[in-house]
Order: sequence, then C-alpha cells, then structure tokens
Amino acid sequence: MNPKETGFTLEIKTHPWTEDTENQVDFIIKTLGLTGKERILDLACGFGRHSLSLARRGFSVVGVDLTQSLIEDAVQSAKASGLTVEFIHADTLDLRVENEFDVVLNLADGMLGTFEEDEENLRFFDVIARALKPGGKHLMDVCNAEHAEQFFPKRHWKVGSKMISLPDFDWDPVRRRMLFTDWGLTFGEIAMPPDNIQKDTEGTRLYTKAELTAILQDRKMRVVQTFSNYYGKPATPKELQLMVYSVKA
Repeated sequence: MNPKETGFTLEIKTHPWTEDTENQVDFIIKTLGLTGKERILDLACGFGRHSLSLARRGFSVVGVDLTQSLIEDAVQSAKASGLTVEFIHADTLDLRVENEFDVVLNLADGMLGTFEEDEENLRFFDVIARALKPGGKHLMDVCNAEHAEQFFPKRHWKVGSKMISLPDFDWDPVRRRMLFTDWGLTFGEIAMPPDNIQKDTEGTRLYTKAELTAILQDRKMRVVQTFSNYYGKPATPKELQLMVYSVKA
C-alpha cells in the first residue's frame, strides 16, 4: 500500500481542478474516438468525477481507488444520480484483470509514479496493459519530467469558484521525483496561517515523453498522440501537464 494515497480526503471535491471535468470527458471521448459502447476502467478514480460523467453518457465504467472514503462517496453519488457504476476499493497493483477493458484511464496523475520503488511504478504499467483488450486505448494525465527539470521549483496558482489552490513544486533530480505541497484558501472563510502544511518528502516519480513511450512499447503499446492540456495543445516541456494516448497492439 502506498501511504501517500491514504491522505486524500473529500476536501479535494472543492479544488479548482475538479471544475473542468465535463470538458475533460468531452476531450477524452473525442480524442479516443469513443462510441459509448466501450467498457472503461478508471484507475485511481478518486470520488468518481470522471467515472460518473462517463456513466451519464452511457458508458460501462469501473472505478478503482485506494482511499475508502472517496470510493464510498462515489458510490453514494452514483446512487443519488441513479447511475450504474462499479466502484472498487483496492490497491491498483492487486488488480487481476486481463483483456477485459476497451479503455483504461489514469487521470490527474492516476497514481502513476506514486509508489516508493521504481519497480512498483513499472508494475502499474503492467496492470494497465494487462487490463486492456487487444486494440484497447489508454490515456494518462501526468506531470512532465522535462518541465520539472527546467522550471522547478515553482508556484502554480489555480483559481476556482470555491477556492484558490496554491501548490508549491520542487524537484529531486537524483530520484527524479516531484515534491508537491498544496495549500488552499476557501472563499468566504477567514484565511488562517498555513501552520499545518506537511512538506512532501516522498515525492512522485515523473517521466519524460520519451521514457513513457519506451515503457509503453515494452508492454506492446503504441503512443498515438501526446498533449499538454484537455484542449488539444501539443505536448511541450514548457507545460507541466503531459497527456499520453496509446493503443495496445
């Protein structure tokens, strides 16, 4: 079990980056050429925002996450909306599915790179490749190692309708890990000093586009396109976000 994952709470539902969900799903459907008949596996689904949106559009979706409170909230949201979505509380590395899904998603980092050992991070890619049917499609949304190398440390503000998120990013070049610390100000509440901020010491293993291409090729997966946002901007080291769309042979 990765201890970092157990720290997520339902507070993330108010973060600005959750407000673009419907546009993100629109982009996924268009870019992957989905018809509505595909069976989708949403890895590290959190509170199920993408899974629920896809289910509303008629897709068969299974969401998996390590944090029980998030899965419980996703289940309640599905029931409240009358949606049929299977949500599973599990460690992704324990999944034993093979040739079952037309699409696998890893969005908002999707746990990629969050394991302590590089061997475990590579096992995560094994889970992805094994779960896909031949010809199945995978989309990951991660942070770009080339950007981290060139532009970290940095601060990156994100303003939403409920709060402003104020993350700090730093870079460990030896372990090739992003060190991420976040603090948020909720609108309408009195701002308090960030005395309780815990510095990230474990970090998240980041990869370059070339590294991800090689890792996927080792698993018989071919990169189709890469992007730097959900509006189709081509991938570039100048942008923090790196999205990779690949297909299983």
